[in-house]
Amino acid sequence: MLPLREVVSRRRTPKACPAARLIVALVVVATAAAPAWAQRQRPIDDKHLAEIKAKYTKYEYRIPMRDGKRLFTEVYVPKDQNQKYPIMLNRTPYSVGPYGDEYRDRLGPSPLFEKSGYIFVLQDVRGRMMSEGEYVNMRPYIADKKKPTDIDESSDTYDTIDWIVTHVPNHNGKVGQWGISYPGFYTVTGMIDAHPALVAASPQAPVTDWFIGDDWHHNGALQIAHMLNFLPFFDRPRPQPIKKFDTAFQYETPDGYDLFLNFGPLSKASDRYFKGETAFLKEVCQHSNYDDWWKARNIRAHIKNIKPAVMTVGGWYDAENLFGALEVYRKVLKNSPATDNRIVMGPWVHGGWSRGDGSKLGDVQFNAATSEFYREKIEFPFFEHFLKGTSNYEHPKAWVFETGTNLWRKYENWPPRQAQAHPYFLSAGGKLSTDAPSQASPNEADEYLSDPARPVNYQETTTTQMTQEYMTADQRFASRRPDVLVYETGVLDGDVTIAGPIKVDLTVSTTGSDSDWVVKLIDVYPNDYPDPTPNPTNIRMGGYQQLVRGDVFRGKFRKSFEKPEPFEPGQPASIKFNMQDVCHTFRTGHRIMVQVQSSWFPLIDRNPQKFVDIYNAPASDYQKATERVYHTHDRPSSVTLLVMP
Repeated sequence: MLPLREVVSRRRTPKACPAARLIVALVVVATAAAPAWAQRQRPIDDKHLAEIKAKYTKYEYRIPMRDGKRLFTEVYVPKDQNQKYPIMLNRTPYSVGPYGDEYRDRLGPSPLFEKSGYIFVLQDVRGRMMSEGEYVNMRPYIADKKKPTDIDESSDTYDTIDWIVTHVPNHNGKVGQWGISYPGFYTVTGMIDAHPALVAASPQAPVTDWFIGDDWHHNGALQIAHMLNFLPFFDRPRPQPIKKFDTAFQYETPDGYDLFLNFGPLSKASDRYFKGETAFLKEVCQHSNYDDWWKARNIRAHIKNIKPAVMTVGGWYDAENLFGALEVYRKVLKNSPATDNRIVMGPWVHGGWSRGDGSKLGDVQFNAATSEFYREKIEFPFFEHFLKGTSNYEHPKAWVFETGTNLWRKYENWPPRQAQAHPYFLSAGGKLSTDAPSQASPNEADEYLSDPARPVNYQETTTTQMTQEYMTADQRFASRRPDVLVYETGVLDGDVTIAGPIKVDLTVSTTGSDSDWVVKLIDVYPNDYPDPTPNPTNIRMGGYQQLVRGDVFRGKFRKSFEKPEPFEPGQPASIKFNMQDVCHTFRTGHRIMVQVQSSWFPLIDRNPQKFVDIYNAPASDYQKATERVYHTHDRPSSVTLLVMP
């Protein structure tokens, strides 16, 4: 066993000036146009930092992997050696800095962990920041490793844990792993072929599948604003191990609508905006369908035989990885039924449970400190129980926050078994009805002209970002456009609580040969709904149209993501897909609304409405199309909700 004093040589890093002392989860230059994850900075908590320095000693290692590459790892060890401590592991592509003699002011998921006492292990993943090796985005998992030197993120996690439990003394033999977003992906890979010492894992907003539902694509449609903000940090070359990676993208304009309207083919973006440095982007443009290249990066297919206890965490308003959180829970439930498998879903944006109090999002109030409750009553007890053996742990399989009523609910199944499917039919005259259409004209439909030169914007705010608040934002601006169809119930005479995924089943046609179909489920507030107090933005909540869930489906993939097919112009076709789960109550006096449109810009890239390779489509391919949504007895369109009795 190596003594702890045998650490890598370190040079003292200069202290930053007080104004610049920020803990930066992603070491990038913060600009007004920085991506959402680059703006998630917080001032250093000097008091807590002093407590950590007083309680922990920091060591730095370069841990060898089975192929000889060494991964840079920081280990914070309690100075009190009179007891044995469990290990908390976080593997990240963002940075474990500050490096050298400087300390972090946050070691675990929350300050509760530092106060309780753990050994904290933080690691730059292969090819990132100070670790050796080549970085691969969503590195494919190798199920059948034929050579001793075959590596993936699962083997790197195994080798890291094996080295730590062998070389770091005074642990109790138990390891917990956690991570948010990309570190959530690394937590999932750690659960697969897990080291025996890994007994508890919490993948939080994990990335799972970049074509079907996470980050870059939703049902084959590209989230272009998010992609462009993602690329500078994750797709530019790192010539050697480095402590700081300044890669923020400099926009030509703060108006994202105008920027992306004139963006040009995606395949030209690498040379135009990134000097040809973005190799992964170039590969993406060669794989416009769900082929083997994308499937190799689908970690969902390998979530089997999971041994550690799992607590997956997600946010109802996570614009990035809501899909991943729900999918990890489902796959563990299906493929490892004996595993202690739990899910937590709250009213949070991406990673919102780890910061702030979670009492509101944008204009919508939750009237509860949901993030604080999660950190104190759910997350901390989970790890204390499985890593330290605390016996007072009685938690449900599903902790979910019910928006609308703003209550935490406990369920032993998710979705709840008592929830019943109720279709809501799109009907003539803009009505949304629980009654199926009766006999009517076989050609009865609503139509609109979709023009790629004037796409429907996804929010009113001028921005180059995929903003976090759009998932609860007021949709009145969209309902007033002629290229958005609106269907609405009457005033509800009782609460309607829905819990689970939303099934979309549309009968449509287009005069083009391809089209996107965006469906939004909306809670319409009463006209006399009170404004918030205080009200600094002067928002008027009467008649507010709160987005509850929305998603897009690229029409050419309606039969297969692997083999797209064109529409036959003017001929009815079926569009079926599931929107991600919700837990929401439409209160008495509210209305339920559904909106249908064919663009959502620049959240989603424009569909030329012509069956082409969109990544390489020139401006001449973009054309207007008349879109029709049918609502007859023979050609119904509906949105099916799982309603609680």
